[in-house]
Amino acid sequence: MKQAYILMSDSDSDLPHEIAREKNIPIVRMPYNLDGEERYDDNGASGAEKVLFDRMRSGAKPFTSLLPTAAYLEYFEPILKESDLLFLAFSSKMSATFQNVLEAQKELQAKYPERRFMVVDTLSISAPQALLVIGAHALYEQGKSMDEVAQWVMDQRLNAQAWFTVGDLTYLRRGGRISATSAVMGTVLDIKPILTISKEGKLEAHSKVQGRKKAMKTLVEKAVDNIGDSAGKMVIILHGDVREEAETLRNQLRNRLPDLGEVRIVMIGPVIGAHAGPGTLAICFIGKQRPN
Repeated sequence: MKQAYILMSDSDSDLPHEIAREKNIPIVRMPYNLDGEERYDDNGASGAEKVLFDRMRSGAKPFTSLLPTAAYLEYFEPILKESDLLFLAFSSKMSATFQNVLEAQKELQAKYPERRFMVVDTLSISAPQALLVIGAHALYEQGKSMDEVAQWVMDQRLNAQAWFTVGDLTYLRRGGRISATSAVMGTVLDIKPILTISKEGKLEAHSKVQGRKKAMKTLVEKAVDNIGDSAGKMVIILHGDVREEAETLRNQLRNRLPDLGEVRIVMIGPVIGAHAGPGTLAICFIGKQRPN
């Protein structure tokens, strides 16, 4: 059903490019810098994720930057010339970029007063955000109004969960998530953090375990405990260029929850990957409300 508005999101959702293309979801491409060159996340279309992780293993130190208001204007204005717009943004608590979205919204609403332009803070990033986008688009295809779709996202955003661990504490230290001392001691003792997205939309450490196998087992346990009714539910397993371990997680999860729907394995995008690093693993789903 053709709608009177466009549903749009950004590449920090790690929404696979083939899904965005198939469903005709416009995507704002977020920037990152690798080897002194500014690049833009294309959600897996070019294989940039693999390049990033290979370079990080070789010592590269990629970083991310804010997308300026002017760039958002370039994305939004051509749509608003023709249609209303509902934009699902990654968490406002993880970057000041969200303020640039709001600045662009304010400017364009003044310029196109006849148009509706709604921005929803998903309080998520990466696959939890992607799952919200996919769920919202299903309603969009059913002909639901902008208000109905936006309200569904608002109602579900605290149910979008990610439970993950990292392969190397160095990258969390570089991003200021843990101290240098904690990184060194954690590496020596083979301590693996279990992280999640909080109710506030922030990335937070939940607990610590010893060893990679224990960390992977804990991710499965957290998913089982928090997914609620699993029948037919979609799960996304993210990985930082460790496909075999991601497949192991999928098998372990299916053994525990055999009635799941699609369990898709996706490589983490370069923007999130620049902070998490190679070896990252995550299980993502829409389930119960976030526990913290």
